[in-house]
Amino acid sequence: MSAETNKGIKAATTLLLIATAAVLFRLAGGSRLCDPTALKQVLQGHEVLAPVIFVLLYGITPVLFLPGLPMAIAAGLLFGPVWGVVYAITGATLGASASFLVARHLAREWVVGKLSGEMWQNLDQKVGEQGWKIVAVTRLVPLFPFNLLNYAFGLTRIPFWHYVIASFLFMLPGCTAFIVFSSSLPQLLKGKASPSLFVGAALIAAVMLLPAWYRKRALQ
Repeated sequence: MSAETNKGIKAATTLLLIATAAVLFRLAGGSRLCDPTALKQVLQGHEVLAPVIFVLLYGITPVLFLPGLPMAIAAGLLFGPVWGVVYAITGATLGASASFLVARHLAREWVVGKLSGEMWQNLDQKVGEQGWKIVAVTRLVPLFPFNLLNYAFGLTRIPFWHYVIASFLFMLPGCTAFIVFSSSLPQLLKGKASPSLFVGAALIAAVMLLPAWYRKRALQ
């Protein structure tokens, strides 16, 4: 069996394992953990370990293609605007890094072997040289599915730590916006409008306007 065939089998096996794990996790009710009420029940009685459990669960969501936004909202409800941001951005960065490493070490060689044309090589080189800028744009302006991008970046030659740092910095605005807003919801349900409600709403509006601003700037 050739080396290229072995790489192809390894890549296909990795994809199958991830898909199987995602399906089994959902069938076992794991997707319920994205619900703040269910997550709160899981964390009850684990006050000391609750942040660690939350970060690990959040880290799993991108790897298994589960939505991260419900986890971010849960972070604001469970931990407040400050620690909610700390735990959520840590979990999101952990998950993005894990997906990247899976693709980098288990599938990149096979992809490079298959896409060996000049166009791919030029693209791969540009991403390697200015990859953090591409990561920044895709984190700030959600043009493509977040979870899929984590794996896609792992197939390029962008340095791992450039990817991690850029992901952390440029996921932070959106993460902060939704968590600050969600932390105000318990008070809002009691008929009280806390400062975090207005701050969070303003931040969400700013994040939502980024795609339109980017498209306008790109056309100039």
